[in-house]
Amino acid sequence: MGVALQFLSGLLFGLGLVVSGMADPAKVQNFLDLAGTWDPSLAFVMAGAVAVTMAGYRLVLSRPRPWCAPSFDLPAARAIDRRLIVGPAVFGVGWGLAGFCPGPALTSLGLGAPGTLMFVPAMLAGMALARWLATRNG
Repeated sequence: MGVALQFLSGLLFGLGLVVSGMADPAKVQNFLDLAGTWDPSLAFVMAGAVAVTMAGYRLVLSRPRPWCAPSFDLPAARAIDRRLIVGPAVFGVGWGLAGFCPGPALTSLGLGAPGTLMFVPAMLAGMALARWLATRNG
């Protein structure tokens, strides 16, 4: 049942990206272009996502355990370290330059969007490099 729920969650997420237009990298780039063709729709999609996530977390964490796992696996670390700053910074720069983050990139790959055939392999290589560096540096 867990794999089916994961599949349905991913399908719903991808459908939401397509319906909202967020699978189009021009949406992200236009949001960042404050002096040109600024498009605020990304801010509204993000605000909606934050609201749904907040409600979802409150609902889910009020349960004694998750549906498909023996217990919740929440992060225990509270420290703000170099990894916490550098990782999101690199992610943000890549997102701004390419207009893709992982979810929309995979969705756009399935839609045959131009640019994804270069972006997705580069993204996967970057993820592998980050994992390798994390295990190498302890």
